[in-house]
Amino acid sequence: MTIGRVDPPQAADETATLLGFLDYHRDTLRLKVAGLTGAQLDQTLAPSTMTLGGMVKHLALVEHWWFRCIFEGQDYAEPWASVDWEADADWDWHSAVDDTPEELLDLLTAEIAESDRIIHAAAGLDQLSVRSGRNGSPFSLRWILAHLVEEYARHNGHADLIRESIDGTVGE
Repeated sequence: MTIGRVDPPQAADETATLLGFLDYHRDTLRLKVAGLTGAQLDQTLAPSTMTLGGMVKHLALVEHWWFRCIFEGQDYAEPWASVDWEADADWDWHSAVDDTPEELLDLLTAEIAESDRIIHAAAGLDQLSVRSGRNGSPFSLRWILAHLVEEYARHNGHADLIRESIDGTVGE
């Protein structure tokens, strides 16, 4: 798989800037896991139990949760719907060991495509989510996009360290 990561635009409107940063960080994660075997995707870097495979599956869940469940108000779809989250709140991280690299990347790619469909169908950045947060207020699409950039950026920092520990690969 060739990953054509593009720098976010330097002079664009708010929507293009947010989407540019989100796509950049999505592609950064794909670069961090490119070419790794299932065993490599399951390696940890002590003292953390994080794996790159778990990270890919977690970020697929994050896409699903924020765009489908929160923004559109849908219930979980599979593979998330049948999970006993009470028994394992980190199932997305733990279950990745049972998935091939192709399955993990296909899941992430499918969730990103669905998220992008939802984003582009929205009325704009001010559109509010169907579901609300703990404080009872809905989220704007703007907030959700900024949060997704933050989520990917944070985990891409983890991915840098884990990938380097696996095979010495460094870089953005």
